[in-house]
Amino acid sequence: MNKLNELTNQQGQLEQMVEDLLAEAKSQGASAAEAGVSKDIGLSVSVRMGEVETIEHTRDRGLGVTVYFGHRKGSASTSDFSSDAIRETVRAACNIARYTTEDPCAGLADAALMATEKPDLDLYHPWNIEVDQAIATGLECESSARSLDPRITNSEGATLNSHDGLQVYGNSHGFIGGYPSSRHSLSCAVVGQQGDSMQRDYWYTVARAAGELEAAADVGRKAGERTLTRLGARRISTRQAPVVFQAEMAVSLLRSLIGAISGSALYRHSSFLLDHLGRQIFPEFVRVHENPLLSGGLSSAPFDSEGVTTRAKNFIDRGILESYVLGSYSARKLGMQSTGNAGGVRNLAIQPGELDLDGLLGEMGKGLLVTEMMGHGINMVTGDYSRGAAGFWVENGEIQFPVEEITIAGNLKQMFAGLAAVGKDEERRGSIRTGSWLLEPMTIAGE
Repeated sequence: MNKLNELTNQQGQLEQMVEDLLAEAKSQGASAAEAGVSKDIGLSVSVRMGEVETIEHTRDRGLGVTVYFGHRKGSASTSDFSSDAIRETVRAACNIARYTTEDPCAGLADAALMATEKPDLDLYHPWNIEVDQAIATGLECESSARSLDPRITNSEGATLNSHDGLQVYGNSHGFIGGYPSSRHSLSCAVVGQQGDSMQRDYWYTVARAAGELEAAADVGRKAGERTLTRLGARRISTRQAPVVFQAEMAVSLLRSLIGAISGSALYRHSSFLLDHLGRQIFPEFVRVHENPLLSGGLSSAPFDSEGVTTRAKNFIDRGILESYVLGSYSARKLGMQSTGNAGGVRNLAIQPGELDLDGLLGEMGKGLLVTEMMGHGINMVTGDYSRGAAGFWVENGEIQFPVEEITIAGNLKQMFAGLAAVGKDEERRGSIRTGSWLLEPMTIAGE
């Protein structure tokens, strides 16, 4: 049986298992319950220096149940799908719940918010790739990088991953839903050397459907080209200068935004955007939105991890913070309603501008292009931002030389307010889509 039939034929079985979990929870005295079951199938092949390094076949499965006795909560999980294991798992959750402290915000998401429609979002495209073909693809990818230039002297290898999963969720409101999904990727990283300078860089491609992946030779070539451009990197003196965050790096700035407007950070008073709902935090041209129902999207879902309907919405509109990111628990803690974001945001995007990366560099004139960051120097309470970085120094809108061993510093609130432009060079390989960001001057600490 191929993977398509193997998973889709099992959806009914997993839905029945969820129903059994919920029924068992009720029989053991729980006033409410929710349960999830998942199965995953995967293949991972890694090659390095023209040789096969690893071949991994994975088959994972698991189930989890959360029960409520009023506002007391208990959770348990197992990978054993037998009837006895289901009973024991529910019993373990119930035993925990009976001895926990009451939390008035604990409980299922509101019944009125449950998804009533479950559209097909085109998330499942299994790739019945044979191991020999996966090896050949990895070797082609790495060979393309290694043969690009004699200065490519070593390799961290190329890796092909193919993953298919099936998740089913249900709760005692009567909601039950599930869907299969797929995710395939190919990556390559190589090392280059020129004199005393040694650098590494990488490239990767990811998609729901194998036919949408970049060609193996192109992935390797880009990894090699990116490595070569970094050779001869130097340090620069400490200064203030405008900064362009290349699209792949700008993704992390949007992650920081979402972290700051997430319910858990807000009700714990650990966010620099506390009490900013309805306030201007970006320039007027900025719109940040999510579309969980995007067909084929890498993080699309018809309902969130609590069964709540997902919907397209703006978090930022005309620069104003329009919505927090809330599941049911954090919403209750804040006296608000779930935004359908239990489990996170899905297909988040910032409205792109009209300039490509070269255009942004021309707009900046003189400053720093950041292409890599290291460390996690972000204080989410104050917004203070300080991270190690590497990239390129730009003058007259043109890249002059690569730079390394520097630190960029600022404050996220000021960085958001000082966003001058967003590029149209969108990074689309994850759950967040953005072009490059041109920011007002930041502190660049070097020599």
